[in-house]
Amino acid sequence: MWGESLTSLFIKTGFTRWPLLLCSIIGLTIIIERGLYYWRIRFNYGNFSRDLFILLRQQQLMQAIHLCQKYVHPVPQVAGAYLKNLFNKHRDSILSREGTIAIEKVERRLRGLASITHIAPLLGLLGTVTGLVSAFHQIELLGGQVQAQDLASGIWEALVSTVFGLVVAIPCMAAHHGYESKADKVARQMQSIVSELDAFFGNQTEKGGYKVITPDKSEKINAVE
Repeated sequence: MWGESLTSLFIKTGFTRWPLLLCSIIGLTIIIERGLYYWRIRFNYGNFSRDLFILLRQQQLMQAIHLCQKYVHPVPQVAGAYLKNLFNKHRDSILSREGTIAIEKVERRLRGLASITHIAPLLGLLGTVTGLVSAFHQIELLGGQVQAQDLASGIWEALVSTVFGLVVAIPCMAAHHGYESKADKVARQMQSIVSELDAFFGNQTEKGGYKVITPDKSEKINAVE
């Protein structure tokens, strides 16, 4: 690029090259780790919701809980916590705690990625300013009698540091927005499944209770205390 090797350009970036290199390593690590995480927890909300409520309509509560436990996604985990604490008067506080823990896992390290998105351009700008200061200092030392090559070092530092700062920040920003949208989607799905469960068991209560069928016995109990 520009007739220079990447190593040469890196050296010409000035002292900000080391913080930028550190930011790029941390940013890339977070992008890969979060990408693998979201890939691992991927699931189809529509299929899960359909299968869950088929079991609940058949009064197969334990089988519905086992279905939730098959997934590592936060939505089935919250649904499982709801069903396991269906008749617990502290269910709302338990769900709130479970939801908070789940969202923290989904949003983990995204703030670090956002920080790099803001820091990298500022480091590039700092390199730009120090490069210009170096160029003007050279002009002063030479009493204004300068040639282009006398200023080349400072100008290289000024421009390349900006480029590297943007090269680090742009992918981090794109990844952050993408992952943030996934986290928001998970939060909305968690709210949706809880609302669906509330509506379902509310209707069952109006009908007189919910009949739980287990492999050895059936018991009719109120859905909400």
